[in-house]
Amino acid sequence: MSFVRPEATAALWRWREVLAGGAVLAVGLWWAFGAVGLLHWLGYVIAAAGAVLVAAGVQRGRFRSGQDGPGIVNVVEGQIAYFGPLTGGMVALGELSQVSLDPTGRPPHWILSQPGQPDLAIPLTASGADALFDAFATLPGIRTEHMLAQMKRHGNSPVVIWQKSYPRLH
Repeated sequence: MSFVRPEATAALWRWREVLAGGAVLAVGLWWAFGAVGLLHWLGYVIAAAGAVLVAAGVQRGRFRSGQDGPGIVNVVEGQIAYFGPLTGGMVALGELSQVSLDPTGRPPHWILSQPGQPDLAIPLTASGADALFDAFATLPGIRTEHMLAQMKRHGNSPVVIWQKSYPRLH
């Protein structure tokens, strides 16, 4: 029997990196302002690390949209796989040419494009979709804040989040 409501547990789990970073930040500040000697200076370093963890945790928390959607996402060694009730497929992260967000789907979908392959549509709320944050973060030149802002927007057409840039030929 749990004494914590499921909604509260889900909220704590969504923001778990922020909570951990906040704890590290608090310890660092406690040492920085309450200790002397080496521990005092180490407190500043730990507080800075905690602040970085909080900032990264906020981005991850904003990316998570829930886990009750259709299908399962699996990201392993540069391969993104989606196993859905009606569709599915795999794309190689290094071969991606475009990542789009289609807010018109119910739920909204990521559209992953790879040359020579059909587009892969992954619901934002699919189980394991939070692993896509780390996968997308490896794409060169992706703007994370733009991606997070588009996830909250309620548009009526797909939006390109990232597109592969090809070298210019002279």
